[in-house]
Amino acid sequence: MRPVLYVLTFLAVMGLAFWAYRENYATQQALKDVSALNREIATLRESLSVQRAEWAYLNRPDRLRELAALNFDRLGLLPLEAAQFGSAAQVSYPPDPLQVVTPQDLRPGDISGEVGEPL
Repeated sequence: MRPVLYVLTFLAVMGLAFWAYRENYATQQALKDVSALNREIATLRESLSVQRAEWAYLNRPDRLRELAALNFDRLGLLPLEAAQFGSAAQVSYPPDPLQVVTPQDLRPGDISGEVGEPL
């Protein structure tokens, strides 16, 4: 009986060693993937900050004013004036939402028929 127990214990230890070996390499691969993703995130953040700086540089008011003046004939851009904007009275707002009717709002005779009968 003891030799069978020794063999089963040995097989269990070997199985656990194999499992630990596989988990070790799976963990190392996961750590490599995480570090690669962190590097990619850092690269994308850096490129985003460069693009934001370029956008701010290209949208300088003096540069845009020069471009509008140079391309006036082709674009026909004019400065903004107050008369170009509408007033708040000209805005069409959506209709008021339907009011919820509660039983306290009803007067006798508002609803005809019995419960369960079609109105």
